[in-house]
Amino acid sequence: QVQLVESGGGLVQAGGSLRLACAASGRIFSNYAMGWFRQAPGKEREFVARISGSGLSTYYRDSVKGRFSISRDNAKNTVYLQMNSLKPEDTAVYYCAADRGAVVTTQDKKYDYWGQGTQVTVSS
Repeated sequence: QVQLVESGGGLVQAGGSLRLACAASGRIFSNYAMGWFRQAPGKEREFVARISGSGLSTYYRDSVKGRFSISRDNAKNTVYLQMNSLKPEDTAVYYCAADRGAVVTTQDKKYDYWGQGTQVTVSS
C-alpha cells in the first residue's frame, strides 16, 4: 500500500507559477513511476506528466511541454510538479498517482495509488 498526499495548490494569476508536491509513504518509493493528472469541472481526468522510478525519464502532455516540469527526490519520497506560465485552462484539481508497472502509460486506470488532489485555480 502507498499513501500519497499532495500539497502546493492555490490561486494564481495567469503567467504565474506554482509548485505542487506529492509526499509518498508505504512501499519503496523508487519502485514506482509517478504521474500527475488533472480534472477540470465537467471534464474527464487527463494525464499531465510522468516520471520513471529513477527519475531519468519524463513524459508530458503536449499542452504543458515547456511550461511544466516533473521531478522527484527519492530520498524524500516526494515528487514535484513545477508549473510556470500558467494559463486559465490549467485550472483543475491536480492528482498524483503511483504506477507499479514499468510500461509508460498515460491511462489513469493503469495507476495503482492516488492522492486526494489539490486545487489549482488560474485567474485571467
